[in-house]
Amino acid sequence: MCKDVEELLKMRALAEEKYGRDLVAIARKAEGQTEIGTLKASFDKFKEEIEKTGNLHIQLSERIKEEVLKIEVFREHQREQRKKLEEIIEKLQKPKMVLHKKTMESKRLYEQRCKEADESEQALGKKTNVNTSTHRQSEKVMNRARLCRQAANLAEKQYRWNVDQLGKTCQDWESTYRSACEVFQQQESERINILRCVLWEHCNLLSKQCVQDDDCYEEVRKILEQCDIVADNNNFIKMKKTSSHPPAPIEFQCYSDADTNGGVRRIETNRLSVVLSGMSFSGFPEASNNSGAKYTPDQQRIGVTEEKYMVLYEFKAQEDDELSISKGQVVTITEKGEDGWWKAWCNGVSGLVPGTYLTKMSPNSSRLAAARPEHNPIK
Repeated sequence: MCKDVEELLKMRALAEEKYGRDLVAIARKAEGQTEIGTLKASFDKFKEEIEKTGNLHIQLSERIKEEVLKIEVFREHQREQRKKLEEIIEKLQKPKMVLHKKTMESKRLYEQRCKEADESEQALGKKTNVNTSTHRQSEKVMNRARLCRQAANLAEKQYRWNVDQLGKTCQDWESTYRSACEVFQQQESERINILRCVLWEHCNLLSKQCVQDDDCYEEVRKILEQCDIVADNNNFIKMKKTSSHPPAPIEFQCYSDADTNGGVRRIETNRLSVVLSGMSFSGFPEASNNSGAKYTPDQQRIGVTEEKYMVLYEFKAQEDDELSISKGQVVTITEKGEDGWWKAWCNGVSGLVPGTYLTKMSPNSSRLAAARPEHNPIK
């Protein structure tokens, strides 16, 4: 059981160590470098507390390893003590078994000698009752009976001695075995007690770690409460602003005003906004206070051969370079691919559409669709 708990705590220590090192590695990554202001301070505090939490889990792993070391020392001490007691019991067990075997053999020999003595005495009695037996034969039978009785007496003494020695040996062995059992019982009590204490301490360490983790998270929550969105936006404007006024417009100089010597005969500096009435600096119509304005293909693709096509079937874009079109729309085709995908413009947005979904429009139908879209024949 000690070894099972020891293995369990070892695995928990390894898990805590790995978890702590992973947290430290996460905290040391370079994420959040683009943040500024109070949010950056909160993010930095968050990473700091993550690293702190990781270090606390690594420390918890070391403390669990210390508890495992205590169990290993205790288990080794009990193993050595148990080994010594087992050697003592085994040392007494071997002579006890040998003496028991000798006692059983002496008992069998004693019984055999007694049986022989009884038979010889019975034979002597028969010879004595028979008048025809000679004196020599009677004396021989008497000597045999006497010798058998002496052998039986010797076997009895040996048997008694073996029984006495076996009794003393068994008594010593039982006393030693009883003492060993008491020691084993004491060891079991100590084992249960130390495992109970170790597991209790382990649970205390885990509870303490949970409280420390929550303290770290509370520090992050405190710094997040100080996060000011308005201050961060103002800080961003202060850091990234370039000027309080837009740059000066580009002025136009007419090429025909230059003289033959390379000098300027007459300089006319008219702003593009005047020369190209209604055009922005980029050359496209101004959006009239709408930053999301879109431009027609005629305004954006000057000098490109374009054809008007009407959409026969609805198509939903599935890739970033594709264009979604609806049945009845009029699109401008600027490029026809050999793979059947054509580049189309519609409402200021370009993309690829399948050519089989379109039909070319005649000039009359184009004007009609532009003037009266409600009479579109495709609808």
